Amino acid sequence: MKDSKLVAFGEKVREVRKEKKISQELLAELAGIDRSYMGYIERGDQNITLTKLYQIASALEVSAKDLLSD
Repeated sequence: MKDSKLVAFGEKVREVRKEKKISQELLAELAGIDRSYMGYIERGDQNITLTKLYQIASALEVSAKDLLSD
């Protein structure tokens, strides 16, 4: 069973990425993360580190808090 917080985070990352019209592959490249790993994150399959959170937020040009908020 997936952790609901991880799923919510992944959905928020996907939502912001799509709003900015960025492909998953480009986001992964900008964040310095493997594309398949980014897929795991967006599906809520991966519990990421704080460092990865900030890398993703920076790549999306949003605050880390924006990705954690409901």
